[in-house]
Amino acid sequence: MSGEKPPVEICKGVNGLDKVVLREVRGSSAEVYFYGGHVTSWKNDHGEELLFLSSKAIFKPPKAIRGGIPICFPQFGNHGNLEQHGYARNRFWSIDKDPPPFSTVSPNKAYIDLIFKPNEEDLKIWPHSYEFRLRVTLGPGGDLMLTSRIRNTDGKPFSFTFAYHTYLSVSDISEVRVEGLETLDYLDNLKDKERFTEQGDAITFESEVDKIYLATPTKIAVIDHEKKRTFVLRKDGLPDAVVWNPWEKKAKSIADFGDDEYKHMLCVEAAAVEKAITLKPGEEWKGRLELSAVPSSYRSGQLDPQRVLQG
Repeated sequence: MSGEKPPVEICKGVNGLDKVVLREVRGSSAEVYFYGGHVTSWKNDHGEELLFLSSKAIFKPPKAIRGGIPICFPQFGNHGNLEQHGYARNRFWSIDKDPPPFSTVSPNKAYIDLIFKPNEEDLKIWPHSYEFRLRVTLGPGGDLMLTSRIRNTDGKPFSFTFAYHTYLSVSDISEVRVEGLETLDYLDNLKDKERFTEQGDAITFESEVDKIYLATPTKIAVIDHEKKRTFVLRKDGLPDAVVWNPWEKKAKSIADFGDDEYKHMLCVEAAAVEKAITLKPGEEWKGRLELSAVPSSYRSGQLDPQRVLQG
């Protein structure tokens, strides 16, 4: 049909920054900025935005974009002389002209392959050379997949931590619950990374939370009661899960974050944080995240996430 938009389109985004728009025939879409290899939008086939992007997000390098899915590499958190969450999220990525063979991509999937290699300035900050390949795929059902491949091209081993810092859009944080992390151990970043065991039968929110859950399952469900929507996160190569909401006081202290925006977002992040990943020269690590959004089902007045978790 004439006038139909292509499944993969490179165009200008905010402040003239280049971005890629992925489209699926039924209407879902995703946007990826070359700046940071950063997914900033993921919409379902009704055009509803599923990711949270702050209204105060600054699209001006070297500031990282607040919201969407920032990539935290070569570190998650704040250690040593590296900036918080590393620097991959505030560097320019390029199209990967020679991607390695991934698992077969069916012709009805829209995807983009990006690559990032450190330059001389980056090597001064973190003296290790590597190739970081990222494939972002929009599946035929509107699922969003991010696959990262990091290859050590250095003459010596190096270690890193990593997270897909996913900001989910929710109707009201007090109406949200997370299933799949109950009974697990976690490190509480609000208590100097002290280790605790999750006691609740589901995680709900009534104050600031910043926890790293350890040895997590490959599938986690985030249930939004008000929207009757469940996000399902499936992950490979990423043993940890970070759950973060700044709540009212901290939200007001973050310059590129609206005072009340904490009510409409929740970060549930597929991560490798507790134990660093070490790559020998020539070795490659692969970490994958798949996000889907499905209608929540009710049973006796309660949402039934077990069907989603087992499905």
